[in-house]
Amino acid sequence: MSFLKSTDPAIYHAVNSEYQRQRSTINLIASENYSSAAVLEAQGSPLTNKYAEGYPGRRYYGGCENVDAIETIAIERGKELFRSEHINVQPHSGAQANMAAYFSLLKYGDRVMGMALSHGGHLTHGAGFNFSGKFYEFIHYGLNPRTERIDYVELERMAREFQPVLIVTGSSAYPRLIDFERFRFIADSVNAKLVVDIAHIAGLVAAGVHPSPVPYADIVTSTTHKTLRGPRGGFVLCRKELARKVDSAVFPMIQGGPLVHVITAKAVCFKEALEPSFVEYQEKVVANAALLADELKAHGLRIISGGTDNHLILVDLNETGVTGRQAEDALGSSGIVINRNAVPFDTTHPPSIAGGIRLGTPAITSRGFGEGEVKEIARLIAAVIFNINDDEIKQEAREIVGQMCPRFPVPGID
Repeated sequence: MSFLKSTDPAIYHAVNSEYQRQRSTINLIASENYSSAAVLEAQGSPLTNKYAEGYPGRRYYGGCENVDAIETIAIERGKELFRSEHINVQPHSGAQANMAAYFSLLKYGDRVMGMALSHGGHLTHGAGFNFSGKFYEFIHYGLNPRTERIDYVELERMAREFQPVLIVTGSSAYPRLIDFERFRFIADSVNAKLVVDIAHIAGLVAAGVHPSPVPYADIVTSTTHKTLRGPRGGFVLCRKELARKVDSAVFPMIQGGPLVHVITAKAVCFKEALEPSFVEYQEKVVANAALLADELKAHGLRIISGGTDNHLILVDLNETGVTGRQAEDALGSSGIVINRNAVPFDTTHPPSIAGGIRLGTPAITSRGFGEGEVKEIARLIAAVIFNINDDEIKQEAREIVGQMCPRFPVPGID
């Protein structure tokens, strides 16, 4: 960063501090990961300089021959990775990928069913303050209060009553496998379309450690970061008959020029995800998450649904008397980075405070953390939460984290 240091010392200092923060803390945020050096290099390339409205072979600017080659490679790799007939790699984010899916299938005011945000859904699945909740008439399904898993029987009943044009599934905080075939059956029973948002589980799906929605969904949306370990961005998968609608929805309906440097990094990300080692990595992500959930339970914490099938764990803190925000702050000061999160059926805490925390294992698995480290992390989390005001315990945890982190380099940085 020699150029940045001399040009803008203030920004250089902040960026350098972020390097150190990532090296010296344990990252358990389920929606974060570490991109490889190749992905970072691609995103930081001179492709940043290029404007390229349109699609390969159909640009509105000259000088796009290299951009066309790059985007075509990204498209072919993405289709191979997810076994999809079509992919659009231009969405700037997962939210814009979802917007493109809705604009492809819906009219303003159409009825849609989505998973409730408080039960693990996403802002773009019909939250009232999001465009999705403002543009469409949403009704939300949720979890069975006994099993804390998606209640498919109730979902089918609601679908027959509500008669939606579209059902959307996928989540930001649901730790169990999603039965995409069952969703397809329910959608077909009411003549509805099906959109599946795999932003969180894309890497697991690509590696075959989570069932794929591609054979069942009309449209699949995702991000390229999180479990996929790519740059921050989105993409849309669909069948050939919807390709024109999806492409037109992305450009020119909701976006102008694509972020060519990010598409370049997406191409690299897809290549990495096609390697056999990526499957091994995702298997370790799931194994680490299962172990972390078991260890936290053994230390007295309540896990939503009793465990996890994927990369994340949702911890209900209501029995501890500690709020999600308190836990986030205390663990942060101990060197363990997590996020507070709403838990299903909790009517006591607003989202800004939250009654639980969400934990994920993609980032620590990328660093090489294994069984011994996961057990120690669980012990530290429980110790801090059950002694939330004990500064000595937090300091002890910080020292242990400080000893652990240097043994595990950060991909793309170290």
